[in-house]
Parts: sequence; structure tokens; C-alpha cells
Amino acid sequence: MRKKSTVGVLLIAILVVSASFYPVDAYITKPGGAYPLDPLVKVEGGDKDDVGSMSLMTISLVKATPFTYAWAKVSDEQEILQTNQVRNPDENDEEYNVRQLHLMSQSQFSAIHVAYEKAGKPYEIISRGVFILNVLPNGAADGLLKAGDRILQIDQLENSDQQSLIDYLSEKKLGEVITLQVERDEKIETIEVELKPIPTDEGRVGLGITFTEDKEITTTPKVHIGAEDIGGPSAGLMFTLEILNQLMDEDLTKGYNVAGTGTMQSSGEVGRIGGIDLKVIAADDEGIEIFFAPDDVLPESVMKANPTLRSNYEDAKKQAEKIGTKMKIVPVKTIDDALAYLDKLEPKKH
Repeated sequence: MRKKSTVGVLLIAILVVSASFYPVDAYITKPGGAYPLDPLVKVEGGDKDDVGSMSLMTISLVKATPFTYAWAKVSDEQEILQTNQVRNPDENDEEYNVRQLHLMSQSQFSAIHVAYEKAGKPYEIISRGVFILNVLPNGAADGLLKAGDRILQIDQLENSDQQSLIDYLSEKKLGEVITLQVERDEKIETIEVELKPIPTDEGRVGLGITFTEDKEITTTPKVHIGAEDIGGPSAGLMFTLEILNQLMDEDLTKGYNVAGTGTMQSSGEVGRIGGIDLKVIAADDEGIEIFFAPDDVLPESVMKANPTLRSNYEDAKKQAEKIGTKMKIVPVKTIDDALAYLDKLEPKKH
């Protein structure tokens, strides 16, 4: 009898451990935190005597287990995302992380660009070739290139930006060999690649990679953003506001704790992001007083396919009402909308 009892306990223990640690094909996302930007953003000689604060918001994303999946099903502060909602097709975990960090890097580029344009400060944009996001299995570059590599030059082509690379490869034929100058881990390597059919489009030959243009911006005064461990593009708006706050003499925050979310386009447009309802919860927990939310306009075709879809602002406002926060949710379509709101804001009495 004791032996049966021991076996039963062991089986239960195995089930509990499996439910707690065995990964399933889904992710759990929940509220993250608010990160004040003053310690992360440094404009050389910038204004630092502000009373209020600008913060970026994060959400937590972890691989689901049977236990966390079941808990998320009944939780008001957690959401379940299927793998195809998080990762691109043919993208492994490493490539996903590289893409998220590159999106953060590009959000910083756009934030600096827009902020220095608005402040009338000098800057210069430099092309750094193309950045590899994903290498397709069984493609020409499989085993030769990897996510995070930068292609600085292809053969003797003078200009190796994204469009030049696309145009050059479109004229190549199956079996042709091209020579790439590649930056990897801060070292330059020469790599030869024999062109093959693209696995996702066998009517064309190519490298079998997905890539994006990589640019760098230099400014006067210099600016450094130390957010290397945070991924994704959603901090663009808040980076822009913090840089402007340091470039200008006045305190844009007017003494308030300001946060928000949204991508930043070079045009100054604030773009849609995911998980805004969870960021509202996190912002309220962190004592944020003003929260900027993208007031994005959804295309008619998208609304027709997803009739229950709402703008980020509508989702944020609904969540704010649900949790009963006193935090002000402010809709913004552009950086100018955020600046106009802050300009009209009465300074906080301390």
C-alpha cells in the first residue's frame, strides 16, 4: 500500500512540475513597469533640473506553461498570445530577440531625428548598409549569415543600401556567387554566397534573408540612450519627449509624472502598439498622472475584417475606466499633439 501511495505522490509531483515548467505553444503577457527616462537618456549639456518625469512603459512577455496558461484564462491582468501573434514565420527565438532589439534601436533613431528637427539642432544621418533580421532555412545564406549581421558591401557595388541590394540581386541568376562585406560582433568578414531559390518564393533567386535598412544619426549636442536591454519600438514617443525636455530650458512635464507609449515615425506621427491596456494598468500602479496613447486611425479594410478592433486610445480609455484610475489618458496622433497638451498644462502645485 505504501508503494502505491509513493507512486501516486510521485505522479502528482511530476504533473505539478510539468504544469509549472513545460512550455506550450503560446505566450503570456502582463503589465510590466514604468522606467523613468532621465537616467537612460543623456543629452550632452542638457537641462536636468526638471521637477516632473518622463517614463516609458513595458509589458512582460513569457513563454506559457500549462499552469500559467490556465491562470491567464481567468485573470483580468494577463493575456494569451499565440506564437504566430508574437513571432514571424520562420523566425526562431534568437531572431525574434534580434528583431526586437533592432526595433528599439530604430525607435531611438526616429526619436532623436524628430526631437532634433523640432528643436532646430544640427544632425547628420549616415547609412550603415542593411541589417539582417532573419535567415531562411535552406536558403543561400543559411549557415553563412545570421540575424544581427550587417551587410556593408556587396561585390563592388558602390551603394549598398536596401534598395540597391534588392535591385542588384534582382538581376542575378541561379548559381552566381556574390561577395559580401559583413560586420559581425564589431568585426568585418568577407563571405561568399552562391545564390539559390528563395525558400518562400522559388520563382526568384537570392540570399534567402529578410533585412532592413540600417541608419545611424550623429547630433550636436551628442545624445546617448542606454536602453539596450529593452526591446520593441513602442518607446519612440517617450524618447522623443525626453530628448526635447533636455534640449529645452523649460520643464515640459510641468512637474507631473508623464508616461505613454507609441512608435515614432520620422514624419512625427505616433504609431499603434500592442498591449496598451496592460501598460495602463502598469502606469496606474507606478503613480503616473498623465498617459499619452496613440490615437491611430484604423484602415477601413482592417475594421471590416476585425469589427471589434479599436484604436489604442479607445482601448486605453476603456481600461482606465475599468480600473477606476485618476490618471489622465491623452490621445495623440503626432508629437505635436503631445507637445501642445503639455504646453497648455498648468504647472503642478507641490
